[in-house]
Amino acid sequence: MTPGKKHTKIKITGEGRMPGDPTRKEMIDSMIRVDHAGEHGAVRIYEGQLAILAGTDSEGPIREMAEQEQHHLKTFDKIIAERHVRPTVLSPLWNVAGFMLGAGSALLGPKAAMACTQAVEEVIDEHYADQAKKLGEDEAELRETIEEFRADELAHRNKAIEEGAQDAPGYELITGTIKASSRIAIWLSTRI
Repeated sequence: MTPGKKHTKIKITGEGRMPGDPTRKEMIDSMIRVDHAGEHGAVRIYEGQLAILAGTDSEGPIREMAEQEQHHLKTFDKIIAERHVRPTVLSPLWNVAGFMLGAGSALLGPKAAMACTQAVEEVIDEHYADQAKKLGEDEAELRETIEEFRADELAHRNKAIEEGAQDAPGYELITGTIKASSRIAIWLSTRI
């Protein structure tokens, strides 16, 4: 090392693993699997909301968010194929559950649909932030994708709040239930 120069250690994904912890590949595969499932679920939530709210003032913001989620899903479709990661076996369940959550929240009204969006996006923000912290320089491209999508999800949350999410009847119940359900779905999709 040259005098006066600091040695900077490059962070590698999975370093510091303990015996019994997932391997680096298992950890990354799990991240990709759950993100793919989550983006698929998000697309289905917005499709459910649009099925109910098409032709209303809420259609525009929902359609815009849905288009970004389609981009996210296409990106994870590509990543999952390139890296030969097995999708979650729960995809058929998330397909139906996502649509039902979107349609169900929209049936309660546009503000409830936005409360749904806010709740889901707040959980995804936490999830993506945790993943980005775990990825080292060897996975800089995946980390950048996750951080880019996290910024989109935060913009969706902010748009939902701007559209009146917090004025939804039963706001606390809606968001609390959806956040808990989203965390369970994440936990399951990382494992199954």
